[in-house]
Amino acid sequence: MKENAMHRRTLLAGLAGMAAAPALAQDAGLVDAARKEGSLTWINGYMGDTVAQDMVARFERAYPGVKLNTIRSTSQVAFQRLRQDQQAGLHNCDVYSSSDIAHFAQLSGEKRLLSYTPANAAKLDPALRGKSLWVDGQYYPALISMMVLAYNTKEVKAADAPKKWPDLLDSKWKGKLTLGHPGFSGYSGTWALLMQQLYGDDFFDKLAANDPLVGRSANDAVTQLNSGERVVAAAPAYVAIESGRRGNPVAVIYPTDGALLMVSPAAIMADAPHPAAAKLFMEWLLGPENSTLLVQQGGVRLNTEATNATDQPALADIVTKRPTVEQIVKGIPDVTEKWRDALGG
Repeated sequence: MKENAMHRRTLLAGLAGMAAAPALAQDAGLVDAARKEGSLTWINGYMGDTVAQDMVARFERAYPGVKLNTIRSTSQVAFQRLRQDQQAGLHNCDVYSSSDIAHFAQLSGEKRLLSYTPANAAKLDPALRGKSLWVDGQYYPALISMMVLAYNTKEVKAADAPKKWPDLLDSKWKGKLTLGHPGFSGYSGTWALLMQQLYGDDFFDKLAANDPLVGRSANDAVTQLNSGERVVAAAPAYVAIESGRRGNPVAVIYPTDGALLMVSPAAIMADAPHPAAAKLFMEWLLGPENSTLLVQQGGVRLNTEATNATDQPALADIVTKRPTVEQIVKGIPDVTEKWRDALGG
């Protein structure tokens, strides 16, 4: 606990210094244009309310006079809202983000994304390139994390916790497992697709036999671990790690058969009513202050100028797996139906 507290203080000190730093000189014209627009709307389908509100406060503190309005929901609900607005001819969204990269492939194919390359894109960690996590000039990572195994440390010993994904099928976890729903959560949808690729459709039948508690968001699984209602989970690493750092009885295990590498992209809409403010927010999303905040929350470092974590293994030391963008686009609707056949919902 003492090491966690010291780690958190170090990160907070770094964040405080970044928050105090003035806007870059080369951003002056963009900042002025954003202030003239006065505000922007961010549809947020990936980050929980508490951290999202922290992000809003930090952005508005960095750029007084630019109000950031955020609409938070699960990824699939966020996309449904965006599509309904588009069908109605409404132009409400400036920046869209979710944890389902298929949304961005579809929006890009329909030419609904503004072509823009943030200056901070050049500072994205080179180790993240070549992994199909973003498309230059179209959409960029707002968060990179992993889907991992997580457990309640009061109820489960580390030696007894699951070490690979099929361990969740062991009957000893019957009535003790919690998951998100692929029909609502981008993390859970991509995870279900990976499980199908690795272990076939009967993985879901075996999973159903263990009577898991299924929430909407993948984040809900961590809430259940915190309370002790369930004791093992497939969960987003950034949520579980941050929960443990806050003193909750939650720890993560990177599965030996591959943690699911997840990206939550963000993009500016082509019909954004506040394009300058949207560009400024994208710069901030990829900048060192937000990247350090995400590391504090258990995410993977994006910007090479950000403070990195010392209490988690380096990405290069973790076995990761990820379906291709094409597989995600085609596969999630199908695997969601197979999930519903096996587990309901």
